[in-house]
Amino acid sequence: MKLPVVSTAGHCGKSLIIDTRQETIHVHDTSGQLLGNVSWGALIERVLATDEDARFAHCRTQPRAPLALKVRYTTPEGKQFDSLTGGIGGGGLFIESGAPLSPGTELMVEFALPDRPTDKIRAKAKVAWARHKPERYLLFPGMGIQFVDLEEKIQEDLVRLVGALNRSRTQS
Repeated sequence: MKLPVVSTAGHCGKSLIIDTRQETIHVHDTSGQLLGNVSWGALIERVLATDEDARFAHCRTQPRAPLALKVRYTTPEGKQFDSLTGGIGGGGLFIESGAPLSPGTELMVEFALPDRPTDKIRAKAKVAWARHKPERYLLFPGMGIQFVDLEEKIQEDLVRLVGALNRSRTQS
């Protein structure tokens, strides 16, 4: 299967040839000359070795910051779970869980921000991705949660909080 590169600046006109029998991807220049290839295994290992922030950065519309908060989430069947967040942003959060739910699962999440511990934030959300086992002994299993219905003011508050957290981390 030949896939032309049509919009990526600097690579427009090149093509990717996918060889399913050899499980390789070949890169050709604009004249058809082979520039190199990569095995599927090597590509998969590179993706898995990349941390979650880099892997999912293209999916996020809002910045995020590491922050541990108590969070309660409820499935459509009414099952409730209490856990901790590993990070938060204006578009969602990461929930640590030894048994993450499947991507696409709809949830209700409830948490409070550190500066207003008695004001519970409630939002409709869905599981965007899941990590079922620890990675490199540093990243906990869990799931990336995307807010699907969050009040605009609350989202603005989250974006401000994330900005402040990220600024304080770079100034330390």
